[in-house]
Amino acid sequence: MELKINNQTKQFATDSLTVQTLLDLEIPDKQNGIALAINNTVIPKSDWNSHFIKETDDILIISATQGG
Repeated sequence: MELKINNQTKQFATDSLTVQTLLDLEIPDKQNGIALAINNTVIPKSDWNSHFIKETDDILIISATQGG
């Protein structure tokens, strides 16, 4: 499966991914303070385990940062 994540094309050796599975692969150690949008629609964290990603989806992962 080829996905566009944060404007970068990435390959995954599977035909089926949930949002949570994708995040486990991409950022396994930092999943607090994360927002994720697919095709410009924010996916609530409560749906991450049940929302399946399609190969044509455009995914944006945003991480909160601290600063001042």
